[in-house]
Amino acid sequence: MRTNLAARICALFAFVLAVTAIAPNAGFAQTTAFRQAVAEGAAQDEVLAEFYRGREFDGIWTGSSSRERARRNALLAAFANAADHGLPAAQYDPNALMARLQAANTPAEKGAMEVEMSRLFLAYARDIQTGILTPSRVVSEIKREIPLRSRLGYLQSFTASTPAAFLASLPPSSPEYARLLREKLRLERLLASGGWGPAVPGGTLEPGASGNSVIALRDRLVAMGYMERSATQAYDASVQAAVQRFQTAHGLTADGVAGAGTLEQINISVARRLQQIIVAMERERWTNRPRGERHVWVNLTDFTAAIMDNDSVTFSTRSVIGALGEDRESPEFSDVMEYLVINPSWYVPRSIIVNEYLPALQRNRNAVSHIEITDRNGRVINRGAVNFGQYNASTFPFSMRQPPSRGNALGLVKFIFPNQYNIYLHDTPAKSLFGREVRAFSHGCIRLNDPFEFAHALLAVQESDPVGFFQGILDTERERRVNLDDPVPVHIVYRTAFTHTTGQLNFRRDVYNRDSRIWNALSNEGVAVRALGG
Repeated sequence: MRTNLAARICALFAFVLAVTAIAPNAGFAQTTAFRQAVAEGAAQDEVLAEFYRGREFDGIWTGSSSRERARRNALLAAFANAADHGLPAAQYDPNALMARLQAANTPAEKGAMEVEMSRLFLAYARDIQTGILTPSRVVSEIKREIPLRSRLGYLQSFTASTPAAFLASLPPSSPEYARLLREKLRLERLLASGGWGPAVPGGTLEPGASGNSVIALRDRLVAMGYMERSATQAYDASVQAAVQRFQTAHGLTADGVAGAGTLEQINISVARRLQQIIVAMERERWTNRPRGERHVWVNLTDFTAAIMDNDSVTFSTRSVIGALGEDRESPEFSDVMEYLVINPSWYVPRSIIVNEYLPALQRNRNAVSHIEITDRNGRVINRGAVNFGQYNASTFPFSMRQPPSRGNALGLVKFIFPNQYNIYLHDTPAKSLFGREVRAFSHGCIRLNDPFEFAHALLAVQESDPVGFFQGILDTERERRVNLDDPVPVHIVYRTAFTHTTGQLNFRRDVYNRDSRIWNALSNEGVAVRALGG
């Protein structure tokens, strides 16, 4: 394809040069040399070649007109702010680009810089709008489809728009991105002035304690903004309340005791928190499309599932997510919830059947007796007639199903957004797990602490009495599907740094060690934490 494209370009310029030989003209020759350099520079990129071919290889950046100056100035200004957005500063260095432009004196050199500026523009547009990384290449559990825009469309829209306004429109317009950007700049200024001060010595600090460790804790909480300036040297009520505020903002049990887990989080540096924010901004770019006026937002690191209406939380519940380990961690993706099932059956996933239940049945044919074993037609088979020892994981021919009941693994309701990963939200009889601080115990699906209330909130837009409607079906003890009149987008995300609409910055632990891998990948692309003076 590229060979044919290069051949067409060469043929075009053979014609141009032939015309020049017949009617030599210095200005025309310079224009021809510029356009030939543009054609040669663009030939290795099909999009650039198509764009410039449509313009007869005329430039958009390097001329002397006011329009071209406006484009150059707008791009240089955007590059000057690239590091604000967590982009690689060296790649988008406006001073280096300016120097290269000034050094381009011949038409051929200007033609080469013309193409280079378009290449940089396209790289910047993608990086700031839909992300630097391809996430699935970094973390395989991220199944998200990135909303990439047309590279040719970028160029065409840019040349038809006001340059500065177009470039300003590229970053995500979500309120969350704006809040993360604001907090990033704030912490960069804080880093330049010394951060949060000395770390707090280890051990457990609790109400009634005093001494140097309590003073260090007090000073760090003041620097972090969780308490007013104070001269107290004791772990008094003001320190306890500040610790509780810190714990709430970091997903910790808000008991007001600065134990090992709390002190570990308190002692994380400003630089490390900036890494989390930069990763969160990159993740925000991966989801840079409308989320839906009403949508479900499941933040795996926060162990919560929320219903959002016009960017406000209208319902929230604790959740249990996939356990650590291969094939159990919950994936990240977006889909659309179409229906719920009240009094559901549990159709046991094949991985659980062959990895957990088959070995148990081989030891004891009456194991997992609450689960039915079914043939390919869904008929229940007699366990006594099967020699389970003759099968292995690849040859076991049966399925397994748990009928509706209060002891069903899915509880009494499940919420379905059909997807290839067989992930959904559901009730559970294992209620005690919701009292844990870290709630990673499932096989990948999302368990809800308040599934009935979650269902009521979803059904409220289509039923005049959602509670009565739901309970009436529940009381039948029979399985029933209920369609949502208006399907609801579901976003399963992973944010270790996020804000509330109040602007308060929250951090969570990297439970699956995903953000650390993303940060390493960003760092390899040239992204760095900076201290912002001035």
